[in-house]
Amino acid sequence: MTSDLLALAAIVLWSSLATLGVALARVPPFLLTGAGLLTGSLIALPLSGFDPRRWRVPGPTLAVGAGGLFGYHFLLFMGLRLAPPVQANLVNYLWPLGMVVMAPLFLPGMRVRAGHVAAALLGFAGAATAILGRAGGGSMLAGGFRWGYLFALGAALTWASYSLMTRRLPRFPTAAVGGFAAIAGLLALLCHAVLEPRASLSTTQWGLLALLGLGPLGGAFFLWDAALKRGDPRRIGLLAFLTPLLSTALLMAVHHQRPDASIIAATLMIVGAAFWGSRIRGER
Repeated sequence: MTSDLLALAAIVLWSSLATLGVALARVPPFLLTGAGLLTGSLIALPLSGFDPRRWRVPGPTLAVGAGGLFGYHFLLFMGLRLAPPVQANLVNYLWPLGMVVMAPLFLPGMRVRAGHVAAALLGFAGAATAILGRAGGGSMLAGGFRWGYLFALGAALTWASYSLMTRRLPRFPTAAVGGFAAIAGLLALLCHAVLEPRASLSTTQWGLLALLGLGPLGGAFFLWDAALKRGDPRRIGLLAFLTPLLSTALLMAVHHQRPDASIIAATLMIVGAAFWGSRIRGER
């Protein structure tokens, strides 16, 4: 299905975020996000025939779009600051599960069957296996409650809600995502000015930021929007569990590490969950 291919393309781009993030580890996160989103917004120019007027959407649509992109990244970065990053990232990856189980709340008439929930839980278990296996297992789960977990949960709910709301809003061109990204990028740069120290970037860092904007903080959002407009959000949510798996696998490949048992187990669980979900019949 076209929607699956578009979603998978977005997921592949998102999987490069961790690798690029490691290479840009010295860049303050809000500066990284703001520069990436502003760069990514430029993709909308060729999509709209270089006519920014085609980015225009009603106010509520703009609020949902820009608020979703900015709110997700703001909450995620605050979560990563206030809680151990491995655990916070794991909480963040509840968003595909949220897409599956919250679909009826945003899309009247759409039902979630027991099989959808079971497949989503299997997918989340696979994502957890990939993340925790990479981080060192249960030893990373000590430390008790952190307020950052609530921010990470808020990030997960924000992205799941944004993804589903785009189906409920009046139809808008995918090029309008450029406007969402531009506003979210400016808000992220404002957060950088208020919350982070100033940074001087090298030519190499600016080049990597450009790749970030064209890929996981730009092109992926356009592909994701196009996929959601064409496909079943429950099915796409299950596919999204591939993101942490591919991200971990790419990091291991870059660092010349062989896949271990946790990656193999995560692959079987996530692919199995996606296949299981795809076999569930009925849109409603």
